[in-house]
Amino acid sequence: MRPATTAGAGKEAQRSAGRAGMGGTGRTVSYLVLGVLAALVGGAGALVQDGWFPGGLLLALAGVAGLFYGGVKLTGTRLGAAVPGAVWLITVMLLSSARPEGDFLFAAGIGPYIYLLGGALAGVVCATLPQLPSSGANDSRLGG
Repeated sequence: MRPATTAGAGKEAQRSAGRAGMGGTGRTVSYLVLGVLAALVGGAGALVQDGWFPGGLLLALAGVAGLFYGGVKLTGTRLGAAVPGAVWLITVMLLSSARPEGDFLFAAGIGPYIYLLGGALAGVVCATLPQLPSSGANDSRLGG
Protein backbone atom coordinates (compact mmCIF):
# COMPACT_ATOMS: atom_id res chain seq x y z
CA MET A 1 0.00 0.00 0.00
CA ARG A 2 1.26 3.42 -0.94
CA PRO A 3 0.79 6.48 1.22
CA ALA A 4 -1.74 8.97 -0.11
CA THR A 5 -0.17 11.84 -1.96
CA THR A 6 -1.53 15.33 -2.23
CA ALA A 7 -2.56 14.78 -5.85
CA GLY A 8 -4.31 11.52 -4.92
CA ALA A 9 -6.17 13.21 -2.08
CA GLY A 10 -7.25 16.01 -4.41
CA LYS A 11 -8.61 13.52 -6.94
CA GLU A 12 -10.51 11.71 -4.20
CA ALA A 13 -12.04 14.98 -2.99
CA GLN A 14 -13.12 15.84 -6.54
CA ARG A 15 -14.70 12.41 -6.96
CA SER A 16 -16.65 12.67 -3.69
CA ALA A 17 -17.80 16.20 -4.57
CA GLY A 18 -18.96 14.95 -7.97
CA ARG A 19 -20.98 12.20 -6.33
CA ALA A 20 -22.63 14.67 -3.98
CA GLY A 21 -24.14 16.50 -6.95
CA MET A 22 -25.67 19.93 -6.70
CA GLY A 23 -26.58 21.58 -3.45
CA GLY A 24 -30.04 22.19 -2.03
CA THR A 25 -30.53 25.62 -3.61
CA GLY A 26 -29.41 24.45 -7.04
CA ARG A 27 -31.68 21.44 -6.86
CA THR A 28 -34.66 23.58 -5.81
CA VAL A 29 -34.07 25.94 -8.73
CA SER A 30 -33.80 22.92 -11.01
CA TYR A 31 -37.18 21.63 -9.82
CA LEU A 32 -38.76 25.04 -10.46
CA VAL A 33 -37.26 25.22 -13.96
CA LEU A 34 -38.38 21.66 -14.68
CA GLY A 35 -41.91 22.57 -13.55
CA VAL A 36 -42.05 25.56 -15.91
CA LEU A 37 -40.65 23.44 -18.76
CA ALA A 38 -43.25 20.76 -18.04
CA ALA A 39 -46.07 23.28 -18.39
CA LEU A 40 -44.60 24.52 -21.67
CA VAL A 41 -44.04 21.00 -23.01
CA GLY A 42 -47.59 20.04 -22.01
CA GLY A 43 -49.06 23.00 -23.86
CA ALA A 44 -46.87 22.57 -26.92
CA GLY A 45 -47.54 18.83 -27.02
CA ALA A 46 -51.27 19.42 -26.84
CA LEU A 47 -51.04 21.63 -29.92
CA VAL A 48 -48.56 19.55 -31.91
CA GLN A 49 -49.86 16.03 -31.26
CA ASP A 50 -53.02 16.49 -33.31
CA GLY A 51 -51.75 19.13 -35.72
CA TRP A 52 -49.20 16.92 -37.46
CA PHE A 53 -50.55 13.46 -36.76
CA PRO A 54 -48.77 10.97 -36.46
CA GLY A 55 -45.40 12.76 -36.55
CA GLY A 56 -46.57 15.45 -34.16
CA LEU A 57 -47.70 12.80 -31.69
CA LEU A 58 -44.29 11.14 -31.77
CA LEU A 59 -42.60 14.52 -31.39
CA ALA A 60 -44.79 15.42 -28.41
CA LEU A 61 -44.13 12.08 -26.71
CA ALA A 62 -40.40 12.38 -27.36
CA GLY A 63 -40.44 15.86 -25.80
CA VAL A 64 -42.26 14.61 -22.72
CA ALA A 65 -40.00 11.58 -22.28
CA GLY A 66 -36.89 13.71 -22.84
CA LEU A 67 -38.01 16.20 -20.22
CA PHE A 68 -38.67 13.51 -17.62
CA TYR A 69 -35.44 11.62 -18.29
CA GLY A 70 -33.47 14.87 -18.41
CA GLY A 71 -34.93 15.83 -15.04
CA VAL A 72 -33.72 12.57 -13.53
CA LYS A 73 -30.23 13.04 -14.96
CA LEU A 74 -30.06 16.74 -14.02
CA THR A 75 -31.07 16.37 -10.39
CA GLY A 76 -29.87 12.82 -9.80
CA THR A 77 -33.09 11.98 -7.97
CA ARG A 78 -36.40 10.38 -8.87
CA LEU A 79 -38.07 13.61 -7.88
CA GLY A 80 -36.47 15.06 -11.01
CA ALA A 81 -39.06 13.13 -13.03
CA ALA A 82 -41.90 13.31 -10.52
CA VAL A 83 -42.02 17.12 -10.30
CA PRO A 84 -42.27 17.76 -14.06
CA GLY A 85 -44.55 14.73 -14.36
CA ALA A 86 -47.03 16.17 -11.89
CA VAL A 87 -46.93 19.63 -13.47
CA TRP A 88 -47.31 18.13 -16.96
CA LEU A 89 -50.28 16.03 -15.84
CA ILE A 90 -52.02 19.02 -14.24
CA THR A 91 -51.37 21.10 -17.36
CA VAL A 92 -52.77 18.59 -19.82
CA MET A 93 -55.78 17.87 -17.61
CA LEU A 94 -56.58 21.58 -17.46
CA LEU A 95 -56.14 21.85 -21.23
CA SER A 96 -58.36 18.83 -21.86
CA SER A 97 -61.34 20.25 -20.00
CA ALA A 98 -64.05 22.02 -22.01
CA ARG A 99 -64.17 25.80 -21.81
CA PRO A 100 -67.38 27.81 -21.35
CA GLU A 101 -67.23 28.79 -25.01
CA GLY A 102 -67.35 25.13 -25.97
CA ASP A 103 -63.73 25.00 -27.15
CA PHE A 104 -61.17 22.51 -25.96
CA LEU A 105 -57.64 21.71 -26.99
CA PHE A 106 -57.84 17.94 -27.31
CA ALA A 107 -59.98 16.61 -30.15
CA ALA A 108 -61.89 13.36 -29.93
CA GLY A 109 -59.75 10.59 -31.33
CA ILE A 110 -57.01 8.12 -30.58
CA GLY A 111 -54.12 10.66 -30.76
CA PRO A 112 -54.93 12.63 -27.61
CA TYR A 113 -55.47 9.43 -25.63
CA ILE A 114 -52.10 8.09 -26.76
CA TYR A 115 -50.50 11.41 -25.80
CA LEU A 116 -52.09 11.47 -22.34
CA LEU A 117 -51.44 7.82 -21.53
CA GLY A 118 -48.00 7.72 -23.19
CA GLY A 119 -46.87 10.85 -21.36
CA ALA A 120 -48.10 9.52 -18.03
CA LEU A 121 -46.37 6.20 -18.71
CA ALA A 122 -43.12 8.00 -19.60
CA GLY A 123 -43.29 9.91 -16.32
CA VAL A 124 -43.83 6.77 -14.28
CA VAL A 125 -41.07 4.88 -16.07
CA CYS A 126 -38.56 7.69 -15.64
CA ALA A 127 -39.50 8.20 -11.98
CA THR A 128 -39.04 4.51 -11.19
CA LEU A 129 -35.83 3.86 -13.13
CA PRO A 130 -33.24 2.24 -10.89
CA GLN A 131 -30.60 4.67 -9.71
CA LEU A 132 -27.30 2.97 -10.45
CA PRO A 133 -24.34 4.31 -8.52
CA SER A 134 -21.54 5.64 -10.66
CA SER A 135 -18.55 3.38 -10.33
CA GLY A 136 -15.18 4.95 -9.73
CA ALA A 137 -13.47 2.00 -11.44
CA ASN A 138 -12.57 4.04 -14.49
CA ASP A 139 -11.14 6.89 -12.42
CA SER A 140 -8.85 4.89 -10.16
CA ARG A 141 -6.36 2.10 -10.59
CA LEU A 142 -7.42 -1.38 -9.72
CA GLY A 143 -5.15 -3.92 -8.09
CA GLY A 144 -2.61 -1.70 -6.48
